[in-house]
This record gives sequence, structure tokens and C-alpha cells, in this order.
Amino acid sequence: MQLYDKHLIESALRRNTQLHLYELGDLDDFFWDHTTWYGDDPLREIALIYNGANPPVLLALTDDPARMRTLLNATRPLLPKNFYAHFSNDLVDMFADDYEIESHGLHLKMSLTMQHKVDAVNSSEAFNLTSADLDEIKALYEVSYAGNWFDERMLETGMFFGIRREKKLVSIGGIHVYSPHYRVAALGNITTHPDFRGQGLAMISTTKLCQELRKSVDHIGLNVLASNASAIACYKKLGFEEVARYGEFMLRS
Repeated sequence: MQLYDKHLIESALRRNTQLHLYELGDLDDFFWDHTTWYGDDPLREIALIYNGANPPVLLALTDDPARMRTLLNATRPLLPKNFYAHFSNDLVDMFADDYEIESHGLHLKMSLTMQHKVDAVNSSEAFNLTSADLDEIKALYEVSYAGNWFDERMLETGMFFGIRREKKLVSIGGIHVYSPHYRVAALGNITTHPDFRGQGLAMISTTKLCQELRKSVDHIGLNVLASNASAIACYKKLGFEEVARYGEFMLRS
């Protein structure tokens, strides 16, 4: 069934807040108009289609794969022809007959659980980025993070921070999801120019970001490719730990 009641959706997602940080953030008015929600009855599992990206993104994350599989079977006729997906366990296999599936790798969900580690890092070099810095930000992503998903609207939140060297933006830490109302945030768009890597700049910008986020949210998380050992090591130093694993896929009919 399609869901429209934010309170009902939130109640179901809060059974595992760390697993569902992105979905909880998408309940915010900032994202709500770009979302379509489906759930089972009685409500235990939720699948979200986020239409604010091209292609749309399906989030189907669960602690109960059997129930989620049933929900996805019921909503299958309503899914887009082409979509990107986050699937727990082996749920993607159920689409193998109807879609061409391209794996984008195993990913980890990490959550900030040891917040004292963030407080121990000096982040004074990082500064707040705004829409006035958009051209510089795009130029940095083009060089160091081609293909990343960057929603320019997120700069309006004030939760992007950068570092300059030689009068050039060389490192940035930002967010994919941010909701003071639901007290959640998901980090994203974090990168450093190739010529300036290995200096701990991403740690500084990400630290500053987390320090500012903690003033308005209770739960901070992120998604990271499981094979990105350097990024995972950085996040662990800041107090993040793994809370779940899932796969990312592109599906084309």
C-alpha cells in the first residue's frame, strides 16, 4: 500500500534509526515532495522511491528480508523502468528476470557513536561554504569526485565546509540528508583534490561538519563503499562504526 502519513512512516522507521537515516531525513519538507512511500500491512517494512534524482532511487533496507521481499513483489508493477537501488541482503536477485542489473558494490552504513573523538580534532581550518562558492565546488567535484550525486539545494542548509590551500578549494565535507526536525543527518559529497590527499584535510572538513551538525541533530551517519579502506579508516578515527551492510545497483528494464 502507498503511504502518506508522516507520523506512521516515522514510527516504523524508528525501529532502526541508524539503518533508516536517509529515509527519516527524506520525511522532511525539504525532500517530501520528491518521495513516494510503500509499506506492508500491518506496517513493518517500508520501501521509498526518491524521485529527486535522475534516475530515481529505491531504498529497500531491512532487518527482515522475507517481509521486504513480499513488499517489493507487491509494489513491483509501480516501480520506474530504470532506477538506482539500495538493497539489503540479496533482494536484488528477485529483479534478475526483468531488469539488467549493474552492481555498484557492497557498501557500509556507518554511524557516529563515539562523539568524543570528533571533539578531539582541531577543525579551525575549515570554513562554511555557501551558494557563492558553487562554481569552485563543482570544479573540485569534477576533478576529484566525478559522478557523485550533489544537490545544489543542500548548500542552503549551511552544512558544507571546505579547506583552501594556495587560494583554491581543495577539500570539502557536506551532506546528502539533513533534518533538524527529525534530528538526523547523513554525510556525503566528501572529497579532497588528488594533489592534496594524504594530509588529513578530509578529516578536518568532516570534523567541522560533524561538530556543527551535532548542534541540531542526534543521529549522524553515512554510506561508504566497503572497498574504500582509507575513507573507512578516517571515519573510524572520528568515532564512526559500521551498523549495516547493503548493495547499490543500477536496474534497467
